[in-house]
Amino acid sequence: MAEDKLSWCFNNKKRMLLEKPKEHLSESYMKEADETFESMAKIKGKWKAIMGYYSCYNALYSVLIKCGIMSENHECSIEAMKILGFEEEFIDFMRKMKQKRIDAQYYLKDVESENDNKVKEFISECKKFLVIMNDAKVERIREQIKELMKW
Repeated sequence: MAEDKLSWCFNNKKRMLLEKPKEHLSESYMKEADETFESMAKIKGKWKAIMGYYSCYNALYSVLIKCGIMSENHECSIEAMKILGFEEEFIDFMRKMKQKRIDAQYYLKDVESENDNKVKEFISECKKFLVIMNDAKVERIREQIKELMKW
């Protein structure tokens, strides 16, 4: 099932595509994640939930970009966490954060924002991935993706 969804994501360039890894852009997204987290930590209400999500999403996107994965679809980005090797706990966290962001941003619901420490933990996890993502690991991930694109 996961491969089916990832295949669906990668077989439409409007959702995800494989490009050359971009180290500089990856660093920029992580910097954006840190800056958004700093701003998020100072506010309350629905914008805290929205900024918390984007802080985490930018950290995740930093990892994707380092592998050369470009995504136009947030659900596909979260689904790609599986192929990157994230633990299910972090994948579930991102799904919940995304839903809270949607509820707050599009439906104006009052949502409980995520604990700052949980957001910081997710960003730290992404930073760990950036450290361990050497050329060989990136190439293995890219080969797995190329196989999915053949489906």
